[in-house]
Amino acid sequence: MTELLFRDDPYAQSTEATITAVNERGGIELNRTVFYPTGGGQPGDTGVLGLAEGGEIVIATTVKGDGPDDVIHVPAEGQATPVVGGAVTATIDWDVRHRLMRIHTCLHLLSSVVEYPVTGGQISDGKGRLDFDMPEMTVEKDAITDRLNELIREGHPVNVGWISDDELAAQPELVKTMSVKPPTGQGRVRLIEVDGCDLQPCGGTHVANTAEIGEVRVRKIEKKGRQNRRVSIKLI
Repeated sequence: MTELLFRDDPYAQSTEATITAVNERGGIELNRTVFYPTGGGQPGDTGVLGLAEGGEIVIATTVKGDGPDDVIHVPAEGQATPVVGGAVTATIDWDVRHRLMRIHTCLHLLSSVVEYPVTGGQISDGKGRLDFDMPEMTVEKDAITDRLNELIREGHPVNVGWISDDELAAQPELVKTMSVKPPTGQGRVRLIEVDGCDLQPCGGTHVANTAEIGEVRVRKIEKKGRQNRRVSIKLI
């Protein structure tokens, strides 16, 4: 099990850690990490593991392991295999992570502006999209852009909380995404609240206030199937 520092502090960029395992493919597990693993539409962090004896291992991506709190740091090709028990300094590529945090938070705003069930989504560096169960084209690109930027400028705080499995089961309306259900079975589920705008289960990383997102625009709205409409956004 890995201590997931990003869960409580998404602004943590680096931590001292110990290598606890290296799997047959070279994936590295640590006792604690600031690296977010791929999940919920958000890509895994990249960065480096600085070795105590000098040098570093470049991390190409981060993925989930077999257990709910297991994180695998995947080295780029050609990296040396480290020794289990060795000390490292784990440091993420902060500029990329911060853009992912801004986009992820903006997608929460988008899900509140476009009031249709979410059928899917994806986050990438500087841009993202949500798919909506929308039989007819009832939204307009410039109107969504204007409303998103209005909510961003208003500076809504973004708060993290928790809800029990039973409480979530009693409030199914909190789950906006039709295709992906939040992980249950651990006794509680993480909630992200954009004050006055949105409340839903989410395990990703977010900025602390919508003002930090900066200006965005809707790139395009596409028809994806009979009832699917894809709304794509990007940072400006």
